[in-house]
Amino acid sequence: MNKIKVLIADDQKLLAEGIKGVLESSEEIEVIGIAEDGEKALSLAERALPDVVLMDIRMPNMNGVIATKQMKSALPDCKVLILTTFDDSDYILDAINNGASGYLLKDIGSEALIEAVKNAYAGDTILPAKIAKKIVSAAKMVTNDKEIKLKRTFSLSDRETEIALMICDGFTNRQIASALKLTEGTARNYISAIYLKLGCDSRSAAVQKMKELF
Repeated sequence: MNKIKVLIADDQKLLAEGIKGVLESSEEIEVIGIAEDGEKALSLAERALPDVVLMDIRMPNMNGVIATKQMKSALPDCKVLILTTFDDSDYILDAINNGASGYLLKDIGSEALIEAVKNAYAGDTILPAKIAKKIVSAAKMVTNDKEIKLKRTFSLSDRETEIALMICDGFTNRQIASALKLTEGTARNYISAIYLKLGCDSRSAAVQKMKELF
């Protein structure tokens, strides 16, 4: 069985070594290197071709947001998880818009960290429920133009517009329900109504249609 190859980018050496130890306790994961800044992470990634990168946001020389954008440009199949000690919504949104697969706080437990890496590798978006609502709130401030376009073009309600933008950002039904304090059934009903108004029958088609509008 091929192991999931992970690169850690963090300028706190002791913390990075601790993360490496946690990840390598799983037989399914191999840590292929540690980089102390974004530039070295890019250089190492281009040589070692990791499956998943754990990327700190605040690093010298090149921060994690810029490194994520360049990483995804050079290695589009590589999954990048933002790993940080604070829930700074602006940084989170920038990183996700640059192609990050999600966001983790550094106080995450060992088992949860391993599962997050596996899930990111499988293609999931990783957004902790406890900060998802904050991300949604911050997203509203920077997506006003998108909201107007969605409402005018597809006659979406305020709630439908909010959920449509979350769909565009890669939120799952469960994450949408959690962030907006809805039941999953209610979230699914809203999503079905959005698909109907967009004239789409799948999430991927809806996302494509909305992105063409933006």
